[in-house]
Amino acid sequence: MTLVGRTAAIGTLDEVLAECFAGVSRTVLIEGPAGCGKSVLVDTVVERAAAAGATVLCAVASPAEQDVPLGVIRQLVHGDPSLALPEDALAAPGVPSRVQDTQSFCAALREAGRAAPVVLCVDDVRFADDASLAHLQYLARHARSARVLVVVTASPHGEAEDSAFTTELMRQPTFRRIRLGRLTEAEVAEAARPRGRSAAAPWLHRVSAGNPLLVRALLEEAETGTADADGRFVPEPGGPFAQSVAACLHRAGPTVTAVARGAALLAGLSTAERIQRLLSLGAPAVQRALVCLHSAGLLDGTRFRHAAVRDAVLDAMPSGARGDLHRDAALLLRHGGSPATAVAGHLLAGAADGGGWQAGPAETEVLRDAAEELIASDDPRQAAQLLEFAHATCPDERQRCALLIRLSQITWRFSPASAERYVSTLLAALREDRLDVEHIQPLAQVLLTQGRVQEFTELLGRSAAPAPEGDEAGTSPLDVVLDAGAAPGELVLESARLTDATMAPITQALHSLIHCDQPERAVSWSRKLLEEADRRDAPGWSAVFATLHAEALLRTGDLRGARAFAARALDTLPEKTGGTFHYAPTAILIRAHSAMGQYAEASRYADEPVPRRVYATLHGLGLLRARGLHLLAGNQPHAALADFLEVGRLMENWGVDRPAYLPWRTDAAEALLRLGRRQHAERLVVEQLGTRDARRPWVRGVSLRLRALAGGAGKQRIALLSQSVDELQRSGDRVTTARATADLGQALQAENLTPAKGSTLVRTAWNLAKECEAGALCKEILPDAPLAAPAQEQTAREPGEARLETKLSSSEQRVATLAAQGLTNREISAKLYLTVSTVEQHLTRVYRKLQISCRGDLPMDLALGSRQPLER
Repeated sequence: MTLVGRTAAIGTLDEVLAECFAGVSRTVLIEGPAGCGKSVLVDTVVERAAAAGATVLCAVASPAEQDVPLGVIRQLVHGDPSLALPEDALAAPGVPSRVQDTQSFCAALREAGRAAPVVLCVDDVRFADDASLAHLQYLARHARSARVLVVVTASPHGEAEDSAFTTELMRQPTFRRIRLGRLTEAEVAEAARPRGRSAAAPWLHRVSAGNPLLVRALLEEAETGTADADGRFVPEPGGPFAQSVAACLHRAGPTVTAVARGAALLAGLSTAERIQRLLSLGAPAVQRALVCLHSAGLLDGTRFRHAAVRDAVLDAMPSGARGDLHRDAALLLRHGGSPATAVAGHLLAGAADGGGWQAGPAETEVLRDAAEELIASDDPRQAAQLLEFAHATCPDERQRCALLIRLSQITWRFSPASAERYVSTLLAALREDRLDVEHIQPLAQVLLTQGRVQEFTELLGRSAAPAPEGDEAGTSPLDVVLDAGAAPGELVLESARLTDATMAPITQALHSLIHCDQPERAVSWSRKLLEEADRRDAPGWSAVFATLHAEALLRTGDLRGARAFAARALDTLPEKTGGTFHYAPTAILIRAHSAMGQYAEASRYADEPVPRRVYATLHGLGLLRARGLHLLAGNQPHAALADFLEVGRLMENWGVDRPAYLPWRTDAAEALLRLGRRQHAERLVVEQLGTRDARRPWVRGVSLRLRALAGGAGKQRIALLSQSVDELQRSGDRVTTARATADLGQALQAENLTPAKGSTLVRTAWNLAKECEAGALCKEILPDAPLAAPAQEQTAREPGEARLETKLSSSEQRVATLAAQGLTNREISAKLYLTVSTVEQHLTRVYRKLQISCRGDLPMDLALGSRQPLER
């Protein structure tokens, strides 16, 4: 039968109504999917028949009354007092319909038709009771010459459809069938025209698939919703569109509704076989329901035509039933070999909808597998949700601890504070003896990554377990970082891909470069890793690498860059409180601001209250040292000394006393010198020079400088300071080099041996400090020198600087640079492997080209011109 539109259907009904008035009985079956206008069409027949003077009898069948004998017939006769069922039929509703009852009913209608045509309309006849169907069948067979029109509606492929009833009707010569279809896009545009939304017809048709009920609902909702330029909008949950979808399913019956819910729940993994197994239905029933949903325009195969329809189906489900179905779907998909992420998604949704639920070993394994899949695709937040759910629902204590360890590793990507909270929970389990030995080593590694050295020591002490992989018995946690060396560290950085598992060795490698006197290499690597972390949307990692980048820049003397990246690290952290990591960039900010002479800004960070637990971490030690250096710069040596000594006490207690990481002895020695306690200061410096880290250029350079200031005199002080400058130049620390160079120059001036060289070194130190923007040090070296040259002077100097580079050869440039730094001709010849005569010749040409008379007139910018700034 060809599908017809509403206009053609009304024309057909007008014809049969006219034939009825002419004395010809008709039986009309109106078929169509749910929502396609069957009931509306019946209402039209009722209105037109009543207007023409016919007797109209109406009934609506429903599943609730399907087991009530003669329920539909009772509705029909209720519409005409002249019609009545036999008394015994009314009195005995449980007795099957008798032939004489159907005969009496048919005769009564034939008699009524003599006075006026009789029109019987039964909506949803598939839900009619058997006795009523028997009456209607008898009427269709025996009322051919009466003025009786029977109009019934049904949905094709309906689950309660009585094929015998339809077959019996079709056998009658008076039978007519009208099959309604969905609207075309043109018809949707026509329906939308009165509301001024015909331009949105393509979208309306795509969402509704031409189902008239859904089209009307969308048009109604569009009046109150916010639509874009093309007329599209998102239907509201529980709004007219969602209500219409629910109405379609309700009219289609419970089996069709269940199949729709199963398809909605399985979404992209929906198949007929999976729906059948999920709902425990037979294949014919599922197939019939899918065809019914397809004909209504809700499904295309086993997938919903539009997400708005699927959302409406899911929203209409009771939450408890939806939760149960989600869990059933998870088990079904897991046994079917579906991706773990899909299975875990149903487990999460089921828990959200269904309340309390415990995961067994199989469910926990699925959740962990799904989390690893998500981590591999750079979705750690969703992975963390799965693991948190697994932890909350898993009854096994051993598995719960393993889940917390994994959570602490992956949440470091986006929330270091959350990662620290997970570890704190594990430490509580350790103190209650609920932590298995197998968890000790991975927990120890996490503690080191988070800088929680005190708790790391406690962990190993309680468990008597071996140190993490890579550590040797009897070594401190910092030994792995400081003794690895720069070359192995770079090898790790070159070969390791950034993951949760490699985060610890990568950060250790960067620390190795910084503290093994290769800060320039650390600057380059940390910048690359920071860019990767930003690209992968991992704010926790970004904060870590921004902090390490700032630390490397601070070591090289790039104070402005260190300040900028430390501030960026703080801004990147999603949580500014609750954890300890944010004190690491805070410490760098204090040191950078203080070194730049920005004491108010440094105090703003240094004066913030700090929880005591912070001082149980390496971040807390760094903060204590930064605060001490700030106090020392602010002429508070007593308070500074207290902080430095506390750093030393904690490092010794934890077994991590490594001057390469924090040189607390020389820090304290400097404070003691300010207090006039030279012997105590010298004792601490000598002690630091006796450590194994004293072989490192930076530690040795810092220590020799304080050794010279504390106990050196005359030529011994000059010799110590000269060695200090050489070592510090090798370490790459420009600010500390400038400080030692200034001390050397002032020592030469004080001894009056080579005052010109001393003055030159002081100017060199001042320029180097100025280049680093170390305003505080510049004020110490030359208190009266302006930090910013007038703009006119700067403008006048720039062309001269350019001419210097073009006038001098490279050999002359090198000789002049060393001479400007105060080196003698013999010292220059030794450094550049030239004869003293060659050095003298180079200097003679330099004097002539620069139009000066002696080395004291050499511009200090010669020493700066060859230095290339580090990329920040």
